[in-house]
Amino acid sequence: MSNAMRSETSIESMRTRPVDTKLEVIVIPVSDVDRAKRFYEKLGWRLDADFSNDADFRVIQFTPPGSGCAIIFGRNVTAAAPGSAQGLYLIVSDIEAARRDLAARGVEVSEVFHDASGVYAGKDEPYLFGRLRIAGCDPEHRSYRSFASFKDPDGNGWLLQEVTTRLPGRIDADETAFSTSSDLAAALRRAAHAHGEHEKRNGGKHDENWPDWYAEYMVSEQAGRQLPL
Repeated sequence: MSNAMRSETSIESMRTRPVDTKLEVIVIPVSDVDRAKRFYEKLGWRLDADFSNDADFRVIQFTPPGSGCAIIFGRNVTAAAPGSAQGLYLIVSDIEAARRDLAARGVEVSEVFHDASGVYAGKDEPYLFGRLRIAGCDPEHRSYRSFASFKDPDGNGWLLQEVTTRLPGRIDADETAFSTSSDLAAALRRAAHAHGEHEKRNGGKHDENWPDWYAEYMVSEQAGRQLPL
């Protein structure tokens, strides 16, 4: 093979297999660094760093539980206006539990809502480009459809979004993983409920192969594949 052909093959391989690029940090613009630090500590997020090089620079980093991406804020870390970060998504497996946890921590958080075009029944403001809020979880409990929202002291806007089943192709079924024990527990509860319905459909007999059924259900749910019946 000529050097030119090797070069073309190498370039083509790079085009078809992009280098891993993992989102690491989101910058949050705040006006009062210490006030923001107290707020994100109250959320129960992990404090990773708080350091300054001089009187004009300070950076603080927090990581939400189970997240691979952190936030940073501080003094002279961004030119963005405080409160201008909006539509920051936090994915949860149980929207009601996540909302209760925030409320218990003293955070002002909206009621759970879903959206429907042309209808407004909630007390909260519209979210994301004028979409309207309808009080309560999505009636069919579909992934990506139920939300709650809160803001930090500067008005930076966060959305909790419930996701239990990913859209097809988002998760490799051979790489099923749960980032926290609470996510695993929630998946087991959903599998247990679905398996109970499975046993009812089969005459109510005990299924001795329930571990295999649970495993198939949990992997399929996360990968967005057809769920077992």
